[in-house]
Amino acid sequence: MWRELFTSLPFVLIISLATSLLLYFYGGRISAKGTKTQGKLAQYACGEELPAEKLQVNVERFFIYAVFFLVFDILAFMLATSLGSPGLMPALYATITLLAVILLLPMLKSRIG
Repeated sequence: MWRELFTSLPFVLIISLATSLLLYFYGGRISAKGTKTQGKLAQYACGEELPAEKLQVNVERFFIYAVFFLVFDILAFMLATSLGSPGLMPALYATITLLAVILLLPMLKSRIG
């Protein structure tokens, strides 16, 4: 009876969680605590003192690259699943993807340039 209890999944889960929580809290108590100095809180840029600037992400450029990634990701998936079949299907998929990229290139040049 005790063997079945000690090897049951809920008992093992409870013991493992209790052990990990004890180790986590004990490790937090005995670990070295650092002090937050001005040097540790400053940004590191190869020893240069640079003013903090807000990072501006160009969402339009990100969207265009995300669309290109999706196009090529779908092409890779279609080619991987269609290479086992004989015929023109893999070439047709690659041609459709090439046409999609050619249609997207003017949008890329107008948004970035």
